Amino acid sequence: MATKEFTDTTARNARPDAKPYKLNVEKGLYLLVAPTGGKWWRFDYALNGKRKTLSMGVYPEVGLAAARKRRNQAREMVADGIDPGIHRKTIKDGKATAAANTFEVVARQWYQEKAPEWAESSRGRIIRRLERDIFPWIGGNPITGIKTPLMLEVLKRISDRGIIETAHKARQSCRQIFVYAIQKGLASANPVDATEGALPSVKNKNFAAITDPVKVGEFLRAIDAFTGTLTVQCALRLSPLVFVRPGELRQAQWADIDLDRAIWAYHVSKTDAAHIVPLSHQAVVILKEIYPLTGHGQFVFPGARAHTRPMSDAAINAALRRMGYDTQNEITGHGFRAMARTILHERLKFDPVIIEHQLAHKVPDSLGTAYNRTKFIDDRVVMMQVWADYLDELKAGAKVIPLRDAR
Repeated sequence: MATKEFTDTTARNARPDAKPYKLNVEKGLYLLVAPTGGKWWRFDYALNGKRKTLSMGVYPEVGLAAARKRRNQAREMVADGIDPGIHRKTIKDGKATAAANTFEVVARQWYQEKAPEWAESSRGRIIRRLERDIFPWIGGNPITGIKTPLMLEVLKRISDRGIIETAHKARQSCRQIFVYAIQKGLASANPVDATEGALPSVKNKNFAAITDPVKVGEFLRAIDAFTGTLTVQCALRLSPLVFVRPGELRQAQWADIDLDRAIWAYHVSKTDAAHIVPLSHQAVVILKEIYPLTGHGQFVFPGARAHTRPMSDAAINAALRRMGYDTQNEITGHGFRAMARTILHERLKFDPVIIEHQLAHKVPDSLGTAYNRTKFIDDRVVMMQVWADYLDELKAGAKVIPLRDAR
């Protein structure tokens, strides 16, 4: 049977017949009425050429609006290539067999243990990626039963959708989960290792950056005109002067900064190597400006809600967007590094090796050594001051030529 417009009244007034019958709602959802009077919501869908049916609950415990909501959620999964029936079973089985060490159970244990070490935004992306792209397929499998072919099949489902970078990030998380399982004695092998090179390569995408001197001058004037909090103002103004990684800037600590010697010495977040940033006169002025506000605490740029934590990792990009800049195609917090690297070499003619050392990149030399925090330090002190002076001239709108003689 079918009705032109299905309402809750339609469901309530449905009477049993000698045989079960359907009352169609729409988009695969219908109410199955049994001879005994029972009424069940059902959803028919097709995936990979197979037709399947999923229970949406019992009427009237589950009303029409709730049934439609469940149906819509299931349709979204189907559109993403996920079987909602398998997904539901995985969740149910995962809850019922928490002690069975399924992949999802172990993965969630790994997540709970490691998440406090990650940025808040990263935590959300990692768990959502697992819940969307991994758990529906292997979440309910015993972790010891997952072999490389199955792991690769799951990862290729992601890359086949054209989101190759997501596939690589999912692979990285899965690999870390198996390392965790091995360390806890829950697994003896890591099936992700053998998937190395099996996914399409990710095309490198450079961080958005402004490198034209005239546009840099406009950008610096926009920073000076920014009307956010003093903490974000100072972080923005300091960013182009020191061009460190965004995470290193927002987690800067007063204990690592010597304003008298104009030195900031800390450990690089990416490699944990010691690094020195010579501070220009302009950088020292900014730090002295914010010191009365935050100097009594740990962080130079504390969070807005809790001074015991650093500023949010999204604060700089959010400020750039408020200034009217496209953080996808024009400039990002990370783009200050690309800006400095390009202009210091192409305009100011500094030696790329000196620039790379200031960027804390590993640069093997003729002796085979890599990054050394004090290498070229005298040249780097000069370079950082020349760079700050050059930015001041750009900001003033002067026609700036390479400052070769300034060195």
